[in-house]
Amino acid sequence: MIILLFIVGLILGSFYNVVGLRIPQNQSIAAPRSCCPHCKHTLSPLELIPVLSYIFLGGKCRRCRAPVSALYPAVELSTGILFAAAPLIIGWNVELLVAWTLISLMVIIFVSDFKYMIIPDKVLLFFAAILIAERIFIPLSPWWDSVAGTALGFFLLLLIAVISKGGMGGGDIKLYAVIGIALGVKLVFLSFFLATLLGAVLGGLGMLLGIMQKGKPIPFGPFIGIGTLIAYFYGSELIEWYFNSFL
Repeated sequence: MIILLFIVGLILGSFYNVVGLRIPQNQSIAAPRSCCPHCKHTLSPLELIPVLSYIFLGGKCRRCRAPVSALYPAVELSTGILFAAAPLIIGWNVELLVAWTLISLMVIIFVSDFKYMIIPDKVLLFFAAILIAERIFIPLSPWWDSVAGTALGFFLLLLIAVISKGGMGGGDIKLYAVIGIALGVKLVFLSFFLATLLGAVLGGLGMLLGIMQKGKPIPFGPFIGIGTLIAYFYGSELIEWYFNSFL
């Protein structure tokens, strides 16, 4: 089952690449078929095998030999690992539906925000509807924690955006409202703390290495995605460790 979930995750990761790259550009995710962005060569099924095609082709287009972004296999592999790891972390129970939904959302947001610095409303609305339905049948304890988490996620980010005069994007604000449905109050706080910490550390490291420029905006969505998944899977343990160690 773990191997099967890994393969399913690889396939979905390939699809999520398409969603994250096309939806912000108002393009169809069904047509046209995937092609090389340089020579427009339509990719054959053998060129679309997740991760393996990238390796076998040496990270280049088969026709024009232009380099292919490593984002594609990285997203595919990450999705496969996350889908397979979920039941190992939280067990084989109905909560896995929420876990896989949250992973899917975070992967798509990672791609779209990393590439375009856009978090599409269409994606947020779609996953909000799914998470609301799931939390009705798989509620947090207490059940209203999802409602409170949504309100906290939205108004916390809105307050920061107002205070910072636009330092937080509207997409980030709406994303945290959706995240709150799945996580609830405590884990929303933890998610935001982890996302901010990762953004500060990795952003500072990027500037030291010359990868990022000071004053130039960087996408916060990838850090939100990583922080949210850490909080979702390990939040209770992290909170317990903190209180036992420092309080």
